[in-house]
Order: sequence, then structure tokens, then C-alpha cells
Amino acid sequence: MGSTAVHGGPLGSPASGEPLHPGVLEAARAWADDDPDPQTREELTALAAVADGGDVAAAAELTDRMSGLLTFGTAGLRGALAGGPNRMNRAVVIRAAAGLTAYLQDDLGTREPFVVVGFDARRNSDVFARDTAAVVTGLGGRAAVLPHPLPTPVLAYAVRLLGADAGVMVTASHNPPQDNGYKVYLGDGRQIVPPADAGVAAHIAAVRSVALVPRPDDGWETLPDDVHESYLDAVAGVLDPASPREVHVVHTALHGVGTGTVRAAFARAGFPEPLVVPSQAEPDPAFPTVGFPNPEEPGAMDAALELAEQTGPDLVVANDPDADRCAVAVPGRGGWRMLTGDELGVLLGVHLLRRGRIGPGRCFASSVVSSRLLAAVCAAAGVRHEETLTGFKWIARAEGLRYGYEEALGYCAAPDVVLDKDGVSAALLVAECVAGLRADGRGVEDLLDEVAAAHGVHLTGAHNVRVSDLSLTSSVMARLRAGGPAGVAAACGSDVAEWDDLARGYHGLPPTEGLRWVLADGSRVVVRPSGTEPKLKAYLEVVEPVPGGDVAQVRPARDRASLRLGVLQEAVASLTAPV
Repeated sequence: MGSTAVHGGPLGSPASGEPLHPGVLEAARAWADDDPDPQTREELTALAAVADGGDVAAAAELTDRMSGLLTFGTAGLRGALAGGPNRMNRAVVIRAAAGLTAYLQDDLGTREPFVVVGFDARRNSDVFARDTAAVVTGLGGRAAVLPHPLPTPVLAYAVRLLGADAGVMVTASHNPPQDNGYKVYLGDGRQIVPPADAGVAAHIAAVRSVALVPRPDDGWETLPDDVHESYLDAVAGVLDPASPREVHVVHTALHGVGTGTVRAAFARAGFPEPLVVPSQAEPDPAFPTVGFPNPEEPGAMDAALELAEQTGPDLVVANDPDADRCAVAVPGRGGWRMLTGDELGVLLGVHLLRRGRIGPGRCFASSVVSSRLLAAVCAAAGVRHEETLTGFKWIARAEGLRYGYEEALGYCAAPDVVLDKDGVSAALLVAECVAGLRADGRGVEDLLDEVAAAHGVHLTGAHNVRVSDLSLTSSVMARLRAGGPAGVAAACGSDVAEWDDLARGYHGLPPTEGLRWVLADGSRVVVRPSGTEPKLKAYLEVVEPVPGGDVAQVRPARDRASLRLGVLQEAVASLTAPV
């Protein structure tokens, strides 16, 4: 969900065997006294008692929980459910809601702000939504809550549909089961960007006590299902009315909230009803059949692919738990295979370009860490392409956006409906694309080969570097600034053609911590620290020409690209290893 780091407080974690800092106990007891939730209040109090008794592990856990307030970033909050300021709980959410309301009132000058609230099916999502509505109402605003757990894109749609000043979605997206989160949109239907995040955070920090925040028992509106119905009409209307609809799909919601909305959207669009994975169709906050509810993670798609082997559909579609991302598997020459985020991003882009009706002044966009293939396709089609920073808060701000994607399975295929990633409209469009190919006796791999023949094989990969603490990422980045490009160039046998420090700005984009370099052979590396974890992320791409643009030469070109990508990965792994 974006930048949700944690403030480091003045009370560091105790070293092994050291006594608990007395300030931590005092802070924990004060927080517990102000906590409106009996469960987290009692849990934090019990942890403090164990820590006070000399338990080193409990002392370290308590110190971490009290190390500062969970930071409000450009996509809100995200953290583990537990008591204390550095966790997700009612006390933190009430402060966040009060800070957001104060920001709307004081910084934006909206004295009676209207806030729409949505929630998924994770633990306490409904409770956090109710608390948010109560705070907005108590502070003089108007709140409206979606009627039941629904996908994040429905909330993003509702913000613009209802003319709200802001929207809040309670979700942790594809995080582990123990987490929850708090995602914020402003009235234009886009996620917030700086300096709005800092403005909200300042107002959150000014909340001295939860007990002082008014929270009436009623006064907000529970929205009817009309909003959901309107969303379904809008996403179904994204398709070409004359396009084929004969396509058979296996769908999994990965225990999230996508099943009902996806099935209803497919029915409204005229597609056959998707065959759902029974064990993963219903919302379940424990996510019992997957180790990590993210379709990118190994094993997450096993049940869906097993059902596909049994039933022989044309397509497998997966959504993450809040259904704002979309993953796809297709039958290939060697059996079922997952498309990469870049492959699906280009596939949807090509499909929209071939449908036409892009409109004057509209553009396609992709993030700086995504494949450059979409830009090449757009150049050949005479359509403007923009490269943005990572995250849909930036992609959604591309001027005249018609379509945008990022490699992490996020697709904004209908920006006039939702100005954010939307896994439901993406699922509809890929089904339309596959139905059209099916009608012509072709498949997805045929189309991908055709695009590769025209523009070269663009093969992408990644390398993640986990570190023991965040300070190590700075030392690795400093080492890369000093000699990374030359080291990679030497390993790959190619000169450095471009070298950009994203912290200084890149092609007019806002400065962000990261490095980008391109070799003369077309290889590209982008390295940036993760916004949520102690790790560096390296995004790699090689481009291999296809002789004569001959489709028959695509497979050998892919083999050559795969070898080059392996060399690039080894070079980057060597240069980014912590010392």
C-alpha cells in the first residue's frame, strides 16, 4: 500500500539481558489507559507486566510497540493488529480519522467534510470503518459507509460518484493475516501524495488523547447497494459491446472480497459465469489455504491452477484480497503458466490500442520499474506514453491517463471509472482480449510473440536484498552510486549508456530514493529501497532483438534474453550484497 514505515522513538530496543527502560512501561500504561478497546488494552497491560518482570523477549516486543506512532504515509497506514502506538488498533485508527478530518477542515478549508468509508473482510476492518465514521461525524463532518465488505476499487469509485471530499478504505491488501491497514483517497479519487500525507500526519500527531475525540453512536449513513450496482454498470461498460464473450475462466479471490463483485461484473458484461475455486471463494481473514495471500507469491495460485488442469478453461484469473490487483495464468506450450505483471500490462495495453478509440490528449503510463515494452508499443501506435514513479498515486496523475500499469500486478484499465488500480476491470478486459483471440483461433502466447517480434523480447526480472536493519540499505545505495553502473557494465560486457540518480529527479519526476542505469545493449537496472520492509529491490530488464521481426525467431531470442538476464542478476546480486 505504499510508504508505511515506523517512526523510531527515543526509547531504543533493549539489548539482550538489559533491563527494560522505565519510560517504556510508563508510556505503555498511559497508552493502555487511553485505549477504547478492552481487548488491546488488556493485551498491552499483560505484556507490560511480563516485560516488567524481566522477560527479555517481552521487553523487546513492548519497546517496539511503544517506539513511536505508526507513520501515516502516502497510502495511509499498515501494520500488525495489536495494542500500542506502533501497531494497528482502534486507538491508532481513531487518531488517524481525527487527523484526516482536521486536515480536510483546516488545511483544505472544508468545514463539513464528506468522507466515504469502505472496508474489506480482515479482522477488525468493520470496527475500524465504524470508528472512522463516528469520528468524522463527531467532528462536524458527514460520513457514509459502504454496506458490507467490498473491493477497494468500489470505494475509490464511490468517492467520485458521490462527490466526497475524501475516502477511507480499511484494508491491508495482500499483507499477511495478522495485518490491517488504512488507505486514504482525496476527492479526486486518487491516493494522496506529498505534501498531503505530511499534513494529515501533523494533525494526527496533534491528537493528545483518544478520550478527547468525540465519537457518537450514530449519525452517519450506511450506503445502499446502489453504489455497488453503479460500479458494476460502469466497469461492464468499459468493454466493446460488439466483442466476443465466449471465454471460460477459473477465478480465485484468495479468501478476499472479490468473488461476488467479479461474478456479478462478468454476468453484467455478458460473459459465462467464472468457475470459482471453492476453497478460496469466501472471505476468510485467516487465509487458511495460502501462506501469503498475494498471487505473486509461490503456491498462492496452486489451487486455481489445479482446478484449471481439471476443467480446461481458457484463462485463470486471481485477485488479491481487496481485489485491486489482478494476476493471470494462461495455457501455454508447456502447460499452464503465470504471466508476469509486465506481460499482462503489455497485453492489456495492446488490446486497448487495437480496440482504438483512445481519444485526443490521452496517454498510456507505466512506472519507472516496469518494462519499457509498453512505451515501444505506444511509440509505434502514435500514442503518448508517460513514465512515472512507482505507485498508483503517481500513475493516476499522468496527464490524460487512458491506461496505466505497474509490474506488481496493478492495472488502471478504466480511469474514467476508477483512478487507481482495479483488479475487476482488469479481469474483464483480459477476458475480452482472450475471447477475441479465441474467436480467431489464437492464444495469449501468440499475441505476445507477435509483439516481441515487432519490438524485441523484453525480459524482466528482480533481485531483492534483505538486510538486518534499514541503515544497511543506505550503505548499499552509497556503494552503488559510487561504482554500480561500471560493475554491471563490466560483468555484462557492455558500456553504460544512461545513468540517473532518481534522488535528483528524473525526466521531471519528483525526487525519490533510487538509481537507474541503462547499458548500451539495452539492459536496464533500477534499484530502490522498499517502502515497507528492510530490503532493497532491484528491477532488471534485458531487450533482445528478433532478427527480421520474424515470429519464428522469437523463441531463440527469448532463450538468449534469458541467458543475459541471468548474467545481469548475478552482477546485481554481487554488487548489492551487504558487507
